[in-house]
Amino acid sequence: MASANKINSRVRECRFFANEMTQQELAERVGVTRQTIMAIEKGKYSPSLEVAFKIALVFNKPLEDVFTYEPNVE
Repeated sequence: MASANKINSRVRECRFFANEMTQQELAERVGVTRQTIMAIEKGKYSPSLEVAFKIALVFNKPLEDVFTYEPNVE
């Protein structure tokens, strides 16, 4: 069985280097719930493109510095 495509997140690392921003603080700035941020960090949820861009903007980083995409290679 082939593995699914995966979006990897460096959100937790970005929060740490942003004066240890909390999940709640990031969630409020992006307009999502803390649970959404938690799920993104754990790799259980891939954010929409809009949310991904908003998260990158909070940290003043290019999208590809916060999220990477691993295509399913067979």
